[in-house]
Amino acid sequence: MGTKRISPVNFRWHLRTVLAQKGIFATSELVPLLASRGVTLSREQVYRLVAKTPQRLSLMTLSALCDILKCSPSDLIEPLSGAESEPVTTPSPGRAQVSAIRPVKAKITPDDPRR
Repeated sequence: MGTKRISPVNFRWHLRTVLAQKGIFATSELVPLLASRGVTLSREQVYRLVAKTPQRLSLMTLSALCDILKCSPSDLIEPLSGAESEPVTTPSPGRAQVSAIRPVKAKITPDDPRR
């Protein structure tokens, strides 16, 4: 009998991109939104959830994210086939997309004293 090679299942995590599309740029904004849906996470946990690809995710948290963002799980998780598989720890694509829609900081200058 031969051994069957099993390729790992990988995915891309698009939470940061979906948040940016909804105008949410501070991860701390998610803490009370998740809490109102029964998911209690610290600011640090929410930051890691947004900034990194999670290894495990409860269905309660996934459901709460989908409810908050008015999206489906397929908007957040993109399964990869073996041919296009990447390590799970790579940042999700779309970083350029996120910075393209990020608001530009206002530059405040002092009033002209000659006025």
